[in-house]
Amino acid sequence: MIKKIVIIMTMIFINCIFSYTQENDIEFPTLPKLEEDMIPPTLPKDDLLEVDSEGKVVGKRILEENTTVYLESKVNIFVPLEIISDVDIETLIVDDQKVKIPFEVELNRVPEKKDYYKLHYSETEIDIDEDGQTDTYIYSSPFINTKIKTDNILYIDGAKISKEGTFKKKVYMTIEIRE
Repeated sequence: MIKKIVIIMTMIFINCIFSYTQENDIEFPTLPKLEEDMIPPTLPKDDLLEVDSEGKVVGKRILEENTTVYLESKVNIFVPLEIISDVDIETLIVDDQKVKIPFEVELNRVPEKKDYYKLHYSETEIDIDEDGQTDTYIYSSPFINTKIKTDNILYIDGAKISKEGTFKKKVYMTIEIRE
């Protein structure tokens, strides 16, 4: 009896681990509800005779036990909200030019709750030329409510850039929840 319980629990555990589905995947049929008058499928009751290709009886398999097991599993799948786009911005600043660059951030799906998720940047005020003056700013609306967030702006103030050259900066984006 304990062996059967261990086997059933193992089947449930394996079913939970490998039960990953995406949208538009194969649609599985619904299982009938277990009822008192539901008739389980018939199982063999007799021993099995093994016969070779010539029709001679080679051996006999003795049926020791058979059991019908009904297993129903339900899996609750949660796909986290993720950023799926990288943003690469290249621009040329001449003298004291002030530039506003709009950019988009794409997510893997539309958030299920409005005004709940926030886009968080590792830095929003940047000293791109490392001269001690903040010259680059990142602005975004506070909440994510669509799959593609389009109201993001990178603002660069050329008057505060004192060094010539090509400057690179990585800014990391994460999704936070409103608390």
